[in-house]
Amino acid sequence: MVRTEEDVTKDAIKNRRILSPAERRQRNRQEMIDAILATARDLMRDNGVAALSLSEIARRLQVTTAALYRYFPSKVALYDALFRAAMQVFWSYITPVWEDYPPGWPQVEAWIEARMRFAQEQPELFSLLFERPVPGFEPSPRSMEESVGRLAQAQQVFARLVEEGVIEPPVPPDRAFDLFIAMTHGLSAQHIANEPQLPIGEGRYGSLAPDTAALFRAAWTPKGRGDAGAPRGGEA
Repeated sequence: MVRTEEDVTKDAIKNRRILSPAERRQRNRQEMIDAILATARDLMRDNGVAALSLSEIARRLQVTTAALYRYFPSKVALYDALFRAAMQVFWSYITPVWEDYPPGWPQVEAWIEARMRFAQEQPELFSLLFERPVPGFEPSPRSMEESVGRLAQAQQVFARLVEEGVIEPPVPPDRAFDLFIAMTHGLSAQHIANEPQLPIGEGRYGSLAPDTAALFRAAWTPKGRGDAGAPRGGEA
């Protein structure tokens, strides 16, 4: 028997679990929080991170400013939630690189490109995470604990490049890691400051990821490696 669209709809309604009042309240609360964060991001992108206005968020969401305080007790609390959201988005760009590439120079170049792409596609989150655009704002201990944990993951990935013999920097690994981050940050900031409309791979600074990786490769290739530090396992 051929089932009609009406049959499918009836089955879906029949099998759908009815939420309890508490679950509906929680769902509605989360939807409002998500709407506040999305609107705040739009405002930061339009007007700058430091120009975030609770009254403008309320106006766009068609609620009172006082209503926002049921979700975020202060503007600092909202910035802190945005900081944690920014971390989640940022690492969604970076962790696939670690998963998809074994230790090697292709991983290094992809890592650089991923950081630059995050900055180009999410400029307001890039600024909130890696600059100090809001006078007086400091992430909460909870947010800093998460940030430090994420940073430790990145340091472990970088340390593996040393352990696998891909790189041999002339400075301690922790300082080499900081240098790597500083250079990729600078590239990202220059690109979005000068040619934010261009995708990564194009423009004066946006096209420099391969050159940056080549610069590190020339300086950090282990001595005696005739293959100029080519990754192990036949990876090109």
